[in-house]
Amino acid sequence: MSRRTRATSPARPRDLTRGAIAPTLLAFALPILGGNVMQSLNGSVNAIWIGRFLGEGALAAIANANNILFLLLGAVFGVGMAATILVAQAIGRDDLAGAKRAIGTSATFFMTASVLVALIGLPLSRHVLLWMGTPADALPHADAYLKLIFLAVPFLYAFAFLSAILRGAGDARTPFLFLLLVVALDIILVPMLMLGVGPLPTMGMAGAALASLIANALGLTALLAWLRHRRHRLWIHRTERHLYRPDWTIVRALLGKGLPMGLQMAMLSAAMIAMISMVNAHGVDTTAGYGAALQLWTYVQMPAMAIGAACSTMAAQNVGAGHWDRVSRIAGTGVGFNVLLTGALIVLLLLLDRAALSLFLGDASVALETARHLNRIAIWSFLFFGVTFVLFGVVRSTGAVLPPLFILGLTLWGVRVPFATLLQPVLGVDAIWWSFPASALLAMVLAIAYYRWGGWRRARMLAPTDPHTGAIPAEVPVHPPGPVAEPDCEIARNEAPARA
Repeated sequence: MSRRTRATSPARPRDLTRGAIAPTLLAFALPILGGNVMQSLNGSVNAIWIGRFLGEGALAAIANANNILFLLLGAVFGVGMAATILVAQAIGRDDLAGAKRAIGTSATFFMTASVLVALIGLPLSRHVLLWMGTPADALPHADAYLKLIFLAVPFLYAFAFLSAILRGAGDARTPFLFLLLVVALDIILVPMLMLGVGPLPTMGMAGAALASLIANALGLTALLAWLRHRRHRLWIHRTERHLYRPDWTIVRALLGKGLPMGLQMAMLSAAMIAMISMVNAHGVDTTAGYGAALQLWTYVQMPAMAIGAACSTMAAQNVGAGHWDRVSRIAGTGVGFNVLLTGALIVLLLLLDRAALSLFLGDASVALETARHLNRIAIWSFLFFGVTFVLFGVVRSTGAVLPPLFILGLTLWGVRVPFATLLQPVLGVDAIWWSFPASALLAMVLAIAYYRWGGWRRARMLAPTDPHTGAIPAEVPVHPPGPVAEPDCEIARNEAPARA
C-alpha cells in the first residue's frame, strides 16, 4: 500500500511530511482548534450557570480551583507531550513498532502518575486553597468542586493523553469527534446535577464537578471501544500487552524530556496561582472580574495553542523523516497563521468586551467595569504568546526542552511576578494587569533569539527501533549528518506582526 493511501485511511496515521505546508497545517490544526474551542465553550457555559445561579463567590472559586489542578498535573502532561513527540517522530520515519512501544510505556507511566496526583490532591485541596488566600465566600464552593475534580483526574487525563497520542500520529479528527461527545454530555449534566433538576439532588459546585467526571469517563470508554472496533493501527492488541511493561530506555526519554516540559506547565500554573493570590487580596469583586476575563483569554489563546500543537506534531514527523527544510517552513507558516487569527480575536473582543464579559458577571455586576479595564491592558499579551508557543513547539519537536523551560522561568518569575509585586505600591492593582504583556513580550524576544541562534537542531529524543531485532540501540542525534540548512528565512518573513 502506498504511503499516500495509508495517510488517508481512517484507521491509519496521516502523513504530515508531504504536501504544501500551509493547507496541510491548517487542515490538521482545524480539528485541534475546534476541540479547544469546544472545551472552552464547555467551561464558559458552566461558568455562566455557576456565576448566574451560585453567585460571584462560586465564579471566583473556579479560578482558584482550576489553577491548583493545572499545577499538580503539569509533570503528568509533560510526559504526555514527550510521548506525543516520540510517536510523531516514529511515524515520520515509518517505525510503527517504535511508536507502539512508546505508547505502551508512556500509557503505564502516565496513568500511574495521574492516579497518584488524584490520591495526593484529594485530602490536600482545602489546605492549598487556604494557602492561596481564597476568599472566604468562595472557599466552600472551591473545596467541594476541587475534591470531585481530583476524583475525575484519571478519566480527564487518560482521555487527554489518548487524544494527544492520536494527534501525534497525524489523526486530529478522531479526538475532536469524541470530544464533542464529552462536551455535549457535560453541558447537559451540569445544570441537572448543579441545580437538582427533577429527582436529582441539588449539588451546587459539586454537581458541576461530578458532571465532568461522568462525561469524561463515558467519552474515554467510547473512544477506547471505537479504536478497538476499528483495529486502529496504533491499538495495542491482546498479544502485545507486554508493551505496557515499562521499557526503561523509553522511560528515561519520557522523564528526561517530559519532566522539563511538565515543569514549564507547573511554573506557569504556579505563576497564575501567585497572580490570583495577589488579585484575591483586592476583594471578591476584583477576583470575579479577573475570573471573567480569564474565560475570554481562554478563547484568545485557542488559535495559538491549536496552530502551535499542529506545528509541533508536523515538525516532529518531519524531523523523524529528515525533512529539515519543511521544519523551517512549518515554523514560519505557524507564526503567520497565529498572528492573523489571534490579532483578529483580540480586536473583536475589545470591541465587544461589555457584552462578552457580562455573560459571566451579569449586566448589573459591580465587577464588570473591573473586568473590562484589566482586559484592555492584558489581552495584548496573547499576541506575543502565539509566537512563543509556536517556536517552542517546533524546537521541542527535536527534544530541545531545557531552553524553553529557562526562558519561561525567567519571564514568569523574573519579570511577571516581581513586576506585579513590586509595582503595586506605585500602580495599584494595575501592576498585576501590566505584568502580563511585559513578561509575554520578553518571552517572545527570547524565543525568537533561541530559534534563530540556538542549538535545538542538534537535540534528540530517542533512536529508531531496529526493524530486525526490535531492540532500541544507543541514542543517535536526530539531525542530518551534513550542514544543517538554516530555517530562519521563513520565520523572519512572519515575525513582523509578532506574537507570543
